Amino acid sequence: MQMLKEFEGCAMIAIVRSDNEIKARELGRALVDAGVGIIEFTTTCPNVFELIEEFSQESIYVGVGTALSKEHVRNAMKAGASFIVSPHTDSEIIIETKKLNLISIPGVATATEVAVAIRAGADLLKLFPASTYGPLHLKALRDPFPNLHWVATGGVKISSVSEWFAAGIQGFGLGGPLTSGGPTEVKGRVQEFKEAIERAILE
Repeated sequence: MQMLKEFEGCAMIAIVRSDNEIKARELGRALVDAGVGIIEFTTTCPNVFELIEEFSQESIYVGVGTALSKEHVRNAMKAGASFIVSPHTDSEIIIETKKLNLISIPGVATATEVAVAIRAGADLLKLFPASTYGPLHLKALRDPFPNLHWVATGGVKISSVSEWFAAGIQGFGLGGPLTSGGPTEVKGRVQEFKEAIERAILE
């Protein structure tokens, strides 16, 4: 559960999604160098489990994203992953994740999906895609489901950070906003989001 404490402190999960293993590794290295403490490598990255094994040797928390099967969960655990992220709600994946003592972060968008995820044992709820539903949707979901921990993922803009926190988000899953400019821009983008998050928390 140490990863959850890290998330509470930084409010950011960096996402590496690439169709090229070398680029994925370069982005991962740039994120580590920028001081990011939680990194998700998606299963769309070639040799993703080798990447997870490599980066799990760092003093960070590493997980697999776009987990679509129990096999993904088991392979991630063997590679040293701390958490499992899915774009959807699948009780079998959540149960398998918790069975292996990993942090479960399923994607949810509806009240039914939230209820299924909670019943299966999810630790964090990933509102996905965040840009489609928005902060008001999150606020509406939180009313019947209070005291849950949420991650907004997908199309989050730095200009909307304070609005998300006002709606009750605990943090963000950030892919393109951090990595789309390539490794050389990662450090600056990470710092910008960190500053925006710090301002929003103080508001």
